[in-house]
Amino acid sequence: MIAIQKIGADAIVVKGWLGAHKWLLLRRISQLGIFTLFLLGPLAGIWIVKGNLAYSLTLNTLPLSDPYILLQSLLTGHFPQKLALIGAVIIIGFYVLVGGRVYCSWVCPVNMVTDSAAWLRRRFDIRGGARFSRMTRYWILLMTLILAASTGTIAWEMLNPVSMLHRGLIFGFGIAWAIILAVFLFDLFVSPHGWCGHLCPVGAFYSLIGKASLMRVNAAQRAACNDCMDCFVVCPEPQVIKPALKGGAKGCGPVITSAACTNCGRCIDVCSKDVFGFGLRFNNKAENSALQGEAAALGNRT
Repeated sequence: MIAIQKIGADAIVVKGWLGAHKWLLLRRISQLGIFTLFLLGPLAGIWIVKGNLAYSLTLNTLPLSDPYILLQSLLTGHFPQKLALIGAVIIIGFYVLVGGRVYCSWVCPVNMVTDSAAWLRRRFDIRGGARFSRMTRYWILLMTLILAASTGTIAWEMLNPVSMLHRGLIFGFGIAWAIILAVFLFDLFVSPHGWCGHLCPVGAFYSLIGKASLMRVNAAQRAACNDCMDCFVVCPEPQVIKPALKGGAKGCGPVITSAACTNCGRCIDVCSKDVFGFGLRFNNKAENSALQGEAAALGNRT
């Protein structure tokens, strides 16, 4: 069993505190910076960005639309305006390149809430809890789309914690406090990484967009791994690490190809051996070699 207080300690010794928290700090700057841009207009009258994460216009020029909400709108029978369509294409193109669930770890403000709950679980050694299939989020995603089509409304947005957090900060929280608190307590006491990792339909949708994304975390130096397990402890989707880190019977390459990976970079931060880094999905030599071997074997049989 890993001593909780020692998670990432070796990385801090080797890299220094900033080096061992670099990607975490950059994510927080990104999340808070994006959210601040949205709040500057209504709270301070500085309209760099108009709108919210559903649809925004930056500097009165660049439209950005949430394709998940756009899809729900289409299912309600409402055809969006041209700018909304352009904005959705831009967002889809961006996340196809960098990974769909980058939205979850670098943009979504609720991630700070769930990360806080995960930190407290580790800090106070809160164990156990309910376990949900990670496929549950995809079923919830499907239900939100069916709900939109059957009711003619984007009903999910009435309960979406991301939207409620944004509206709450501008107009006063009200019931939004209850929703955000419920997410926090759910992750803290009921299910580890429960909301983002198992239930959130937004993350499920963006994982589908980023299924074939180019930018990936890879374990290029996996031979240097000392099995400290720190990366597994801090990863919100630890099931994606083992195939890249340990390989397998079919010779899995070092690239984490799972669409569930959020590209948060915490595995990079806490690794004192610099096993992990960011790279392209094509740098997967072991996997490519395995495929070539299978192709050669098939050729010999034919």
